[in-house]
Amino acid sequence: MADHTFGTSTTSAPRFNLLRIEEELSMAHLRLSRTLIEHLDWHQCIERYDRPHTLFYCDPPYWGTEGYGVDFPIGNYVHMAELARSIKGKMIISVNDIPEMRQAFNGLNIQTVDINYSLAGKPSPRQELVICNF
Repeated sequence: MADHTFGTSTTSAPRFNLLRIEEELSMAHLRLSRTLIEHLDWHQCIERYDRPHTLFYCDPPYWGTEGYGVDFPIGNYVHMAELARSIKGKMIISVNDIPEMRQAFNGLNIQTVDINYSLAGKPSPRQELVICNF
């Protein structure tokens, strides 16, 4: 099975192979041939494409953490929860397990998932919430 990721490294040779560019572009074309890319705010996208057969997966920034470079205030989580409660389609949301998130998404199907982050080579066990409107 081929590895289709692209990354950079200062300690190894590049993985991008110009001799296979036609094959790589052809595979990308096939994978994206039925894809529509929108440039909308997250809530506008949900509102535009909400149908009974639609599944939305939302992975907003973890509340109370830094480094995303995007302003995502608590009101956005509240609005996301309101949409989850009112849309025709299904929605899955993943957020950090903190009281503010449990409060914002109260009343929806909330499950706790154990995850391990690797920070500076050390495993750091945490919990994440997976929230569904179904």
